[in-house]
Amino acid sequence: MPKILSVSSYKPPYTIRQEETARLTKELFKDSFTEIERLMRVFQNGEIHTRHFCVPMEWFEKPHSFEERNELYIDLATRYGVEAINACLQNQLFLTEEAGCSDIDAIFFVSSSGISTPSIDARIMNHLPFSDRTKRIPIWGLGCAGGASGVSRAFDYCLGHPDSKVLVVCVELCSLTFQRDDRSKSNLIGASLFADGVACALICGDEVKTTTKKPMPSILSTASKWMPDSEDVMGWDVKNNGLHVVFSKDIPTIIRGWLGPFVHEFLAQNQLQSDEITHFVAHPGGKKVLDAYEKALGYSRDQTNNSREVLINNGNMSSPTVLYVLEEFMKQPCKKGDYGLMTALGPGFSGELLLLKWD
Repeated sequence: MPKILSVSSYKPPYTIRQEETARLTKELFKDSFTEIERLMRVFQNGEIHTRHFCVPMEWFEKPHSFEERNELYIDLATRYGVEAINACLQNQLFLTEEAGCSDIDAIFFVSSSGISTPSIDARIMNHLPFSDRTKRIPIWGLGCAGGASGVSRAFDYCLGHPDSKVLVVCVELCSLTFQRDDRSKSNLIGASLFADGVACALICGDEVKTTTKKPMPSILSTASKWMPDSEDVMGWDVKNNGLHVVFSKDIPTIIRGWLGPFVHEFLAQNQLQSDEITHFVAHPGGKKVLDAYEKALGYSRDQTNNSREVLINNGNMSSPTVLYVLEEFMKQPCKKGDYGLMTALGPGFSGELLLLKWD
């Protein structure tokens, strides 16, 4: 089965403590909410300590046009994507020898926080020695589900092309979407939660001859699920001044009632029970989302520990976040034969599941 041979993550340059973002947000929103002190508790209750942004804090103090934001997104997404790809292909933690850009047959580029045509993958390829025959598959609009969905689509590609090496590159610069004049509670919650991040995964088909320094996860099976008439659960409202976050307070409730049956059915189709999953590679959408995962699946807090650590130290970076979690598992001593379950949820409302096995 297709294998994940390497994963890398890249943290944008401005590391901001949660107290700093809380102070700025309170200053901007204090005249708009009579209960601002109560609402500001979301910054503490989310259990996020630090986040990484592509712009300094003073950038948020002034208004910025959609054009300015998007030009910055294109520039930085290209630069950061190059960094993440190089780190993935040269990752000495996992690979016995470096992989070359010229060996890559396809790139799945995943993002939802900016707009670019040609897509960012084409711009990245101008800075790295990829073949001019490399296939490009940009994926836009899947939000937090995008990282897991990108890996699933790379799995599908490698099943059809077992001699191929492919990259999944996820870039999200959520900070550039912040709307200082949007006085909705969704925007306030988004300001407390979302951050910037970049990740890259190298996935190879069965016929690719490679060696790694430790057991690596193969992808055994994937599943996607969509909830009808759920467009208002999460996503963007596109307005004249940019992207405005849509973020329903009902997401944890939806997870508890919807995710459990989806997971149990998926595992049953693969002749497994939930207690046979050793590594739960969950996208940490937020503290309440992780709590909902545990309740829906009967998992302990220990099983969401890697996800919680990624959330604490980085916030929710949308699509790359689940690859940050996967990277933590791949760094740790996983035994041959261990099963893992990767999961992420996003706009649609939709979910993506992948069954992994270390070998």
